[in-house]
Amino acid sequence: MSNITGNKNIILVGMMATGKTTVGALLAEELGYDLVDVDQVIVETEGRSIAEIFADEGEEYFRSVESNILKRVLQAERRVISTGGGAVLAPGNTSLMLDKGLVVALTAAIEEIIARVSVDHNRPLLAGNAEERVRHIMESRREAYRFAHCTVDTTGLSAAQVSQHILLHYRG
Repeated sequence: MSNITGNKNIILVGMMATGKTTVGALLAEELGYDLVDVDQVIVETEGRSIAEIFADEGEEYFRSVESNILKRVLQAERRVISTGGGAVLAPGNTSLMLDKGLVVALTAAIEEIIARVSVDHNRPLLAGNAEERVRHIMESRREAYRFAHCTVDTTGLSAAQVSQHILLHYRG
């Protein structure tokens, strides 16, 4: 992999509950970069929760807002950007991310993701049977994260271990 050090961003992609937000915070602290959680920026911009956006406007509207926010936050450098799990679905987002920094896909075993989300009731895509929905989302996005510069399986690893692995890639 080529060396992407300097002022480039680190962009974290992957399924929900793979550790993007937690790992992102550690990376930002280690590098002295700003942490930007795209979902949090969406909530602040829209003035309502993601669940409310999905309920009121639908997924298509949400994905449009998500893409616009992603474009905006990628204009700066020296950021660790935690994306929502579906940010890779909109056309153009993947090439934009690849152009603006090191893209790291975080993965985890399906059982671990199910365990992590089973206590979280703020995930609109999991309405109903969470285990069935996680399996369906994982299957439908099987190829969606393959564009990333590197992939880290977070199963059984601490956030600090994942962060150190990413830093090795980032620093070359």
